[in-house]
Amino acid sequence: MLKVLLMFRIPAGRLRTLSCLLLAGAALLPSSALHAEEAGTLTVTLRNVRDASGSVRAGLYRDPATFRKEDRAVSVAQAPATPEQTIVTFRDLPPGRYAIMAYHDENGDGTLNRRFGMFPTEGYGLSNNPQVSGPPAFEDSAFEVAVPETAISIDLRY
Repeated sequence: MLKVLLMFRIPAGRLRTLSCLLLAGAALLPSSALHAEEAGTLTVTLRNVRDASGSVRAGLYRDPATFRKEDRAVSVAQAPATPEQTIVTFRDLPPGRYAIMAYHDENGDGTLNRRFGMFPTEGYGLSNNPQVSGPPAFEDSAFEVAVPETAISIDLRY
């Protein structure tokens, strides 16, 4: 870049000023990059996993209107089920308010199976472990994800 500037025969005083401005601007770049929104990691420990059949799935939600609708989740994490506890991780999350619904997909069909379309027949759990009767609400399960890392535990109920 300096060669390009010299080709235009910039007077020495102005070249020094221009060089100082370029160096000052370059020094500010890393600083402004630090102020960009950082992403966090969320580690979720799912406790009380009954057995090693199937997998454990966790849907992550930001919008109360989409809560519990896995096809509209921000992200879905899945891991092979391990007895007692299974850990799933969500990466590159902007800080903010989220809620999770997780379940033990014992038969591997990718859905939380229900009796009469209402009562779960597979283990399930919600962030904050609220006691619910009826459909769970986003607000009861909402928690904050912070940078750089957040860890929560969810108890599965069968």
